[in-house]
Amino acid sequence: MGATAIIVFLVIIYIIKKTIIVVPEQSEYIKERLGVLQGALKPGFYFMIPFVDQIRYRQNLKEQTIDIDPQVCITKDNVSVEVDGVLYMKVVDSEKASYGIDNFMLATSQLAQTTLRSEIGKLILDNLLSERDEINSNVVSNIDRATDPWGIKVTRYEIRNITPPKQILLEMENQMKSERERRAEITISQGEKESLINKSVGERQESINISEGEKIRLVNEADGRAKEIELVSSATAKGLQMISEAISKKGGKEAVSLQITQEYLDALGHILKTSKTTVVPENLANIGGVFEGLSRITTKIPQTGE
Repeated sequence: MGATAIIVFLVIIYIIKKTIIVVPEQSEYIKERLGVLQGALKPGFYFMIPFVDQIRYRQNLKEQTIDIDPQVCITKDNVSVEVDGVLYMKVVDSEKASYGIDNFMLATSQLAQTTLRSEIGKLILDNLLSERDEINSNVVSNIDRATDPWGIKVTRYEIRNITPPKQILLEMENQMKSERERRAEITISQGEKESLINKSVGERQESINISEGEKIRLVNEADGRAKEIELVSSATAKGLQMISEAISKKGGKEAVSLQITQEYLDALGHILKTSKTTVVPENLANIGGVFEGLSRITTKIPQTGE
């Protein structure tokens, strides 16, 4: 009885397990009844008919990653490079993923490898390193179209490493070194050019400033001379006016005659002292005639006061 009870208990547990099915979130189970597809079970709680219904496939709807093993690819310019990457995909139709292909993970991985080789064969090595994003986009587009009948959605593909041969790496390193040296020389020459330009601009500005300063100085000197001439002229006119006014007053004429006579005699005496040969006017023989002539000059000065 003891062994029989245990067997019955185990059978009951087995039947319950086959009867009650719980589908977790982000999963779908493919149900068959006597080998015929009944549909996909969404997340939830379900009852099954023991020995009649069964779960044939369990599909994970989460995004999954597939490591693409390193493979040797030939570029357009016949250079061998080793490339590896990672593919991101998810199941969007569990029935197609179950019945459309036997092993969609393996098939997608192999399809990614062949597509990658095809895309790399379209590019030369120099463009291969700079157009990685375009390669990734093309691989995703091509694989996504091919896997659509399998109920698979390829979301993205990323190239992890591109490894050229050692000789190619050495040549690329030398090329980059030469390029850096060339850029350094260009930068230095541009700096020297800008320095010469700045120096010439500075010298030109300095010359302009000097000429502007000289111009201002000459203008100021001319203004000063004009002002001086104006002041002298004004003073001379004022002096003449004052002399004229003084002459017109009482005794003015006599004072002018006396002053002129005095200056005449001083000049004559200076000539006689400094000159060995002296030529004097004829009328100097008569001193009275000289003073008479001077008096006539003074009488012709206008009398402003009268």
